[in-house]
Amino acid sequence: MKFKTTPYHHDLLKDTDRLSVFYEAIEEYNSDCGLAYDLGCGSGILSYFLNEKFDEVVSLEIENKAFQCAEENLSDFKNVQVINSNVLDYEFSKEADLIVCEMLDTALIDEEEIPVLNYAKKFLKRDGKIIPQGIINTVQMVNMERHHVHWDEDATYETLSDEISYSEFDFLDEISPEFKAQIKLKSNKDSTVNGLKITTYTKLNDNIIAGPLPMLNPPLMIPLDEKHVNVNDFIVVEIKYIMGEGIESIESRYL
Repeated sequence: MKFKTTPYHHDLLKDTDRLSVFYEAIEEYNSDCGLAYDLGCGSGILSYFLNEKFDEVVSLEIENKAFQCAEENLSDFKNVQVINSNVLDYEFSKEADLIVCEMLDTALIDEEEIPVLNYAKKFLKRDGKIIPQGIINTVQMVNMERHHVHWDEDATYETLSDEISYSEFDFLDEISPEFKAQIKLKSNKDSTVNGLKITTYTKLNDNIIAGPLPMLNPPLMIPLDEKHVNVNDFIVVEIKYIMGEGIESIESRYL
């Protein structure tokens, strides 16, 4: 099937690894039909995967051009309803068996995955599921060339510590968008630390965890003041941000 897309969603479709992990997670979902919500459906590719497993699929997309693409792409499927709406404004009338929400980005800072799920999962059945199931965030100290918040695509940096997990979320839980953590890192070389590298791993289900992909959660570089470290030195840092409020909400400092 040839999909009509916006330029952005064309790039998403080109990331075949991203599509594959979502397709596998949807295929592994043990469905007795029922209802699925696809929140932020874009051009409708995940709704296309869902339509064969569910009696009813409700697909919401706020951006008008993407909505028009999805409406056209899914027009042959009578069990799929495409709606041009902000999820947070939509009045859900039924409880779903499954929610699919791919409003993902690194540490969930820039996209509205958490605010959207905190609202929408009120309309999920007691035994309902969410795809993806959650995320795992890791951090490393780095020496980086650019001294501002940026993604690591085409960025120059040197990692100075092992990668450690600093937070993990299950999307079925109630999650506060306001995040703060104190993190202790051990230097593995003599150098100057001036930043943190945040990497997010997406847990699609119990069997599938996806690392960063071209269009799914590229690592994020966060600046710190310059500090000389020797091998085996420890630093303690605090990072704060508001999930869904954008990279402008990020604060980082030494403790």
